[in-house]
Order: sequence, then structure tokens, then C-alpha cells
Amino acid sequence: MSDDRQQEGRRRWLAVLARAPRARLAAALDDVPAGHGLRVLRPAETGLVMVRGRAGGTGERFNMGEMTVSRCTVADGEGRLGVGVVAGRDRAKAELVARLDALMQDPALGPALDRDLIAPLAAEQAAAAAARAGRAAATKVDFFTMVRGDV
Repeated sequence: MSDDRQQEGRRRWLAVLARAPRARLAAALDDVPAGHGLRVLRPAETGLVMVRGRAGGTGERFNMGEMTVSRCTVADGEGRLGVGVVAGRDRAKAELVARLDALMQDPALGPALDRDLIAPLAAEQAAAAAARAGRAAATKVDFFTMVRGDV
């Protein structure tokens, strides 16, 4: 697999893991066989990151403000690094994400974790996003199609 495809896959599963409930992540780790030698390189810590945006989505960049995040880094016995960055102050969740990221990179465990954890979580998150979009679309008013009755 090319580096670009690997990075895109990793980006995808990290986004899914970061939005997942902590209990689901902990349960997934409980199901993984022991013996992977995961060790914490950078303990979970909480800090701030600057959130940037673009005017109109494509224009000039600007700083929107700061956001609280928690992050953690772990390594397995093979030298693979797992990182976890989550919104908010949930340091335990950041460590769970980092551990799962390292395990997802393991060729023996990654496909099963993708099938049993990442795919169902991604489907649930997509369904929730579609439901939110549907509720928002129901309140949309298109002023350009309104016509006066006496015209």
C-alpha cells in the first residue's frame, strides 16, 4: 500500500476514534489479546490548539480561536507509534485512541479492528451526521423562491 493511502486510512480511523464514546474504545481494547508491549512515550496531557478557518471556505486563513485538546503518544514493541488527540479534557480517551492507533497499524490486528470497530463506528457517526443535517435542512428557508401573491 502506498504511503498516501496508508496516511489517508490512518487519518480516517483517527477521526472516527476521536469522535467515538470512551466506553466503546475501552471495550474494544478489552477484546484485543494481550502481549503487544504498548508503552506510553508521552503521557496524556491537556492543552490548547489554535483553530484556523478560511473566509468563505476557500479564502484567506484566519484564527478562529483556541480549543482544548488532550493528547497522548504510545509505542508498541515493533516501533510503531500510536497517537491520540481528542477534543476536550478527556486524557483517558486520548490514551485509548493512541493505543488503538498503534494496534491498527499492526498487520495482524488492523484488519480485524477495522472491520469490528472502525467500520461500525464510522457508520454510526455518518448516520448521526445525516440525521443532524436532515433536522437542519428542515428549517432552511429559501428566500429567493418566495413570491408575492398579488404579482
